[in-house]
Amino acid sequence: MTTISAIAKALRPTQWTKNGVVLAALVFAAGDRAQRLDWTEALGSALAAALFFCLASSAVYLLNDIKDIALDRIHPEKKFRPIAAGLLPVGTARIMALALLTVSLAGSWFISRELAGVIAAYLALQAAYVYGLKQVPLVDMFVIAIGFVLRALAGAVAIDVLISPWLLLCTLLLAMFLALCKRRQEMVTVIEAGFETRPTLRGYNEKMLDQLIAMTGAATLVCYALYTQWPDTVTKFGSHRLGFTLPFVMFGLFRYINLVYQHQRGERPEHVLLTDPPLLITIALYAIATITIIAW
Repeated sequence: MTTISAIAKALRPTQWTKNGVVLAALVFAAGDRAQRLDWTEALGSALAAALFFCLASSAVYLLNDIKDIALDRIHPEKKFRPIAAGLLPVGTARIMALALLTVSLAGSWFISRELAGVIAAYLALQAAYVYGLKQVPLVDMFVIAIGFVLRALAGAVAIDVLISPWLLLCTLLLAMFLALCKRRQEMVTVIEAGFETRPTLRGYNEKMLDQLIAMTGAATLVCYALYTQWPDTVTKFGSHRLGFTLPFVMFGLFRYINLVYQHQRGERPEHVLLTDPPLLITIALYAIATITIIAW
C-alpha cells in the first residue's frame, strides 16, 4: 500500500487541473453557428484527450523528479516527493513513466493522428525542458507556456474544430503570467531558505520578474478583451455579450497577484486554483456566464 500511495502521489494528480485547458475548444465550439458537431462523440473525444494529456504530463513529472532528485532533496517542500524521499524507487518510476508514455500515445492515436501528433510534440518539448531547457532563463518560461498552447490545440484536433488564434494567444499569455509568478515565488523561497534549489534562478531577479508579470498580466487582459469584441467572435456567437465576462477575468488576475505578493502563494498555481475560495468562486461565475452567453 505504501508503494501504491507513493506512485499515486508521484503522478501529481492535483496538477491534472492544468489539462482542463484541453476542454476549452469544446466549450467555445458549443456556440459557434458554423460548427456541426455530434456532441456525444465530441464530449467523449475531448474527455479522452484530456485523460491522455494527464497520463503524458504525469510521465513527464516522473522523469523530472528522477532528473532533479538531488535538488529536490534539499528543497523545503519538494524533499517530500516520493522519489526524493526514497518512497518510490527510481527504477519503478522509470517503468511507470514508460508505461504512461506508451498508453497516452497509443490511446490518442485511436482518437486521431493529429491528437497523437500534438501529444508527441508536447512530450518532445517537455523532454527538451527536463534535460536542458529548464536551465536556460526565459526560454524555460516559453516552454511552459507553449505546453499550455499545445493542450488547447489538442482539444481542438480531438473534436476536429477550428480554434480561434485569439484563444491560443490568451492561453499563451496567461500561462506565461502564471509561470513568471511561480518563478518569483521560487526566488523568495531561495532567499528565505538561504540555498539554491533551481539553478536557472541565477538568470532572474525580482525587479525583472515584477516587470514581466505586469506586462504579461496586462497583455492577457487586453488580448481577452479584444477577443470578446473581435468581429469574427461576434459573428461566431451572434452576440457582443461575451465582453461581460471580462470583469471575472480581471478580478481573477488581480486576486492571483494579491496572493503572490501579499501571501507568497505563487509557487504552486494548481494548488492555489483549487484552494482559494475567491478564485474558485470567480472561476465558477466565469464558467456560468460564458456558457450562458454562448448557449443563448
